[in-house]
Amino acid sequence: MTNRNEISQSHEGSELRHLVMDDGSGTARPGVVIFPSVMNRGPVEEDHATRLVELGYSALCADTFGSDLIATGDKERMFGEMNRHLENRGGYVKRLAAILDLAKEHDSFDGSKIAVMGFCFGGLCTLDLARSGAEFAVAGSFHGLLKPAPFSGEHRITPSVAVFHGWDDPMAPPEDVVALGKELTKGQCDWQVHAYGNVGHGFTNPDAHQMEIEGVEYDRTAAMRSWDSFTDLLAEKMR
Repeated sequence: MTNRNEISQSHEGSELRHLVMDDGSGTARPGVVIFPSVMNRGPVEEDHATRLVELGYSALCADTFGSDLIATGDKERMFGEMNRHLENRGGYVKRLAAILDLAKEHDSFDGSKIAVMGFCFGGLCTLDLARSGAEFAVAGSFHGLLKPAPFSGEHRITPSVAVFHGWDDPMAPPEDVVALGKELTKGQCDWQVHAYGNVGHGFTNPDAHQMEIEGVEYDRTAAMRSWDSFTDLLAEKMR
């Protein structure tokens, strides 16, 4: 059984509406916060949350833009919102930290065993939260944007970082991957990068082609391999 419960959170004038999914037992489990793609909280995040619950975790599908921007399907508006936050990553990471803190305090979560994962823009959010010095166990970025943050290098990176990357991703060229590796090495954290050949952006999303952006396409094999690697890391670090 998967229990679903929406919870609200106010942050700097925005009303966020997250979805918590758990096994309904009332027992605090190791948990995973899921930061969504540019299209905000939706079916991809909820599908992964369901799979996490089946593996014995609790999950929080985060609303990172605001409740009025859930499931709008308005690509132009969503990209505009993302770009607005990209211009102020130092400020935006405070919202991400507030969401993490909410999960740590929620009854469904064992606050000492929390991971964060994200897709696309959510992958960048995951990396930025790790860069900010936030304390959690695992950071998983799936076809995430990789550019360094203004605050990169200012804080110790505490989580184990796993980056799952399509080598042909037009939004994260090879030089960004190399730069990230150097950044994480300098940060002396436990890190790994999985690069999938002949794979582009959005490879975990079966409907990625509907974005109608060149280089954005689902890849079943990369989706399966990245999920297996991520859940192996969760089992290693949070059990």
